[in-house]
Amino acid sequence: MTGTTTDRISRDMHDESSSLARDRQQTVAETVSRAVRLLRQDEIGRELAAPSTDDELSWLDAGAE
Repeated sequence: MTGTTTDRISRDMHDESSSLARDRQQTVAETVSRAVRLLRQDEIGRELAAPSTDDELSWLDAGAE
């Protein structure tokens, strides 16, 4: 970790994240990092699952001639 900061979260969220970390035998920072990574992967998956735009289809078809 290169640096730290403090974020304000509700007491309930703090308790939940601490509980998850404890259950996973991780630090809260490790658990939050994992959650952020999974959210980013989910977002990428949704983007990839969306229908291709006309521009994307044109790009994919370029050179097919």
